Amino acid sequence: MARNKYPELTLEQIMSVSTKLFTEKGFEKTSIQDIIAELGMSKGAIYHHFKSKEDILDAVMKKQFQYTARMLNELIQNTKAASAREKLILILEHVVSDPEAHSIDDILSTQIKNPQFVMTGIKEGVNKDAPVIAKLMIDGQVDGSLTVEYPAECAEVFMLLVNIWINPVLFERSRSETMRRLKFLQHMMRLLGADIVSDELIDKITSRHAELGGYRTDDRAGVDE
Repeated sequence: MARNKYPELTLEQIMSVSTKLFTEKGFEKTSIQDIIAELGMSKGAIYHHFKSKEDILDAVMKKQFQYTARMLNELIQNTKAASAREKLILILEHVVSDPEAHSIDDILSTQIKNPQFVMTGIKEGVNKDAPVIAKLMIDGQVDGSLTVEYPAECAEVFMLLVNIWINPVLFERSRSETMRRLKFLQHMMRLLGADIVSDELIDKITSRHAELGGYRTDDRAGVDE
């Protein structure tokens, strides 16, 4: 058999088709055989790159994290604002509403109670995203728009809370319960000197979870308790 001259193309094809199937059928209901059949490749071509569908999901997640990191860097370079605080608010709102950044949220929501998945999310948020936010907080100290005393630690806590604690699927919460926690996060960040959780950001986060069907079904149409 001729050697594949473009292994990176095969890898991209596998991840693209797998993402499509995971989205359409669900991760649990998609088998390696489904992926092989959709691709029209040999089993060996798949197993040359991945040992299991869990490995494929890991690769899809890493690709998504890389996209988010690139987007954050571009936003930092290109977002114009009167202060570091306003810039950070605009960036956070953009990240939450960016379609590509959340293109695999349907897949990831099915893995939210997987401990390995949760730990990966925690590490990504703390090790990669938090330093970016902390840098903008430090810029805010310089221009006087923020007064946060511990920017690195504050950014890490923010990422842990907004990515994990706020997630209604993980804790089986209603929309109103999630809204209360977002309001608390907003209040807490203000007390820490980092007033960066806008009402618009809260609306965007609650709407995103609603689109994913993430709220407990006995909620009262999102009315605050």
